[in-house]
Formats: sequence, C-alpha cells, structure tokens
Amino acid sequence: MIEMECSTQEVQLTKTGIPVRNLWHMLLYAWDVVHLKSHWKSEVENAPTLDALLSTILANLIQQRIRIGLGRDYRPHAAEIAGIRGRVDFNESLKRLAFQHGRAYCQFQVFSANVPRNQIVRSTLARMVQVGQFGTDGRTADGLRGRLRRIVREMEAVDLIELKVSDIRREQLHRHDVDYRLMLAICFLLSKRQMPTEDSGFTGLPQLDRDAFTLYDTYERFVARFYNYHLRDWTVTSQPPFAWPAEGMTEFLPAMRPDLALQHRPSGHLIVLDTKFTAKILVTGRWGNQTFSRDHLFQIYAYLKSQEDRSEHHRTSTGVLLYPTVEHALSERVAIQGHSIRWETVDLAKPWELIEEELLALPADIISSQN
Repeated sequence: MIEMECSTQEVQLTKTGIPVRNLWHMLLYAWDVVHLKSHWKSEVENAPTLDALLSTILANLIQQRIRIGLGRDYRPHAAEIAGIRGRVDFNESLKRLAFQHGRAYCQFQVFSANVPRNQIVRSTLARMVQVGQFGTDGRTADGLRGRLRRIVREMEAVDLIELKVSDIRREQLHRHDVDYRLMLAICFLLSKRQMPTEDSGFTGLPQLDRDAFTLYDTYERFVARFYNYHLRDWTVTSQPPFAWPAEGMTEFLPAMRPDLALQHRPSGHLIVLDTKFTAKILVTGRWGNQTFSRDHLFQIYAYLKSQEDRSEHHRTSTGVLLYPTVEHALSERVAIQGHSIRWETVDLAKPWELIEEELLALPADIISSQN
C-alpha cells in the first residue's frame, strides 16, 4: 500500500517523491486508455492521494453510468412464481407445496443490473468509504467519503459482495466497453492497495510486494505501451519469445521473454529492453564497492548473445536496462562482444512532459550512436 501525504505545493506528491498525477499517467498507458489523458484534469491536478484520485474517477464513471443506465446482463434467478417460467424445480416445488396453490418453483434468467461488474464497483466504493486514505484535509476527505456513501446507496439494487482480486481480474478481461474496463481496472488496483512505499535516496525505489499487482507490473506495461503508442518508425513487440540456440532441447529450459523488443524500421537496428523496478539500482559488491546487479547484466547479455544467429541486426543489437528513479539520473554503457549494453533511468519525479521526452530520447539516442 502506498502512503500519501499532501504537499503544500500545487503538485501533490507521494512519500516517494512521485507526483500522484504521474502515477495516473502511467496507469493510463498501462490500461491502454491514453485517450483519457485530458479528462478529469482538476481531479488529477489536485488529488491529495492516489486513493482519492482513483476513488473520485471511479465515482465519476459510475455516476455517468447511472445516468444512462447501469450495464445489465442475464443472470440466473430462482423463485416461486404463479405459472411456469424457465425450468421447474420439482423437488423444491413439492417441498413448498407450491403446486397445490397453482404456483411453481422455477429457475430462469432475468435481465438485471445486479451483475458482477456492478457488484464489484459498488463493493469497492463501499470499501473505500471505510478504508480510503484521502489526505490530511479532513473537510475534503469527509466530502469525498460522503459522495462515495451516496453512490453506494444509489446502487442499492446491486448486491454488496466480498471482493476477490481473481474475480475482478476475470471480469475485467471479459469486458469490452471502455468505461467498465477502466472502472474494473481501478477496482482491481484499489482492492490490492498495491502501490508500495519507499524511502528517499539513490536506492529509494519501491519495495515490491510480489504477491500483489505491483508497481513493477504497472511500470513494465506502461513502458511497453508508451513506446508502442508513440514510436512511428519502430516495430514494438512486448515480451517476444526468444528461442535458445540449443541442440537436444529439454522441456526444463527456462523461457526467454524480454520485456520489450524495438526494431527501427529504416535502419533495422534492434533494441532489447528490460524494465527493472527494483529496490536498488546499484548493489554492494563483495569488497564493499558499488556495482550493477550481475543478475540483470547476465540476463540482458543472454538475450543478446543467444539470438545472434537470427540475423545481422541481432548480431549488433543493443541491450537496455531501464530503471525508474525519483532523485538521481544515471546513464552508463559498455560494449561487450559487439553489443552495446546500457543502464538508463527515467526520473518519475519530473513533470510528465519531461518524462515523455526522456523516454522518447532514449531510442533516438541509440540510433544516432549507431551512425
């Protein structure tokens, strides 16, 4: 769970130093709803916490749905009714002596708003009334809590349920309507309360909760979809399968899937990129010296060297390890056996426009260094 504090500045910050609005922009890319960047400007700019931001946007979305009508589906229903409808449950009807009164206990489908997606939204709002962290301004926090409470009452025809992340994820994957997809994504995030805390400093990156939908996942998906959205002269492939150049294959070889492969179409140059949302950029070596993680280096090296027989572009490909940071920028590179390997950071504390510039400058710089 991320702990938020209210900043006295116009831009609201988390304890990590990352502006709340920057986390929101990352999520828009990760959720593939970038077209909503200009929506809810005041909520994004003034949100004191991520809980407040997400709860407000969820409230906006569901209230819009209430105005035009909540989504409905056919769902199973059973009741004792006059006449016959659907399938008659003879055992239950006999128990109730329903037939003697010209009635029957039937199982049938009803077209109702009391369906899982609405139950998830209402239950999430009800939970946020109880546990939401809405900042230190009591009046603002109470106002938002009151608004959520009113929406929960408005949806009284929808059942409150026990929230399970697996159920939210399953429902989210089946939704095609954009507003419900976004609402369910917000519910998923809030239900996990997944944004982790971190300490400030050079190694001040979040401590990951790997049993949750972590910021690692958000960061990885954000970078992939950001590049796919913005790079026009590139082919961007998320988690491409890399085959081991091995003879006598065994089923026990681990899969190779880098986070991202970017190929510059005009030149053919290939970049293999792995995002690393880790607690430390540098680790302490055997003799107390600071070094890059050997595991990260060996991993990117294996991605590059194992694919050399595929093409000339693979033989000269560039590897990038991309870390987020909130204080210190770092850019290092080495050449190893014909491959350039780079360690790069993106500063998540900067204004969003500068974050985008940093990310877009990286592939451009790699191509220019090849010429």
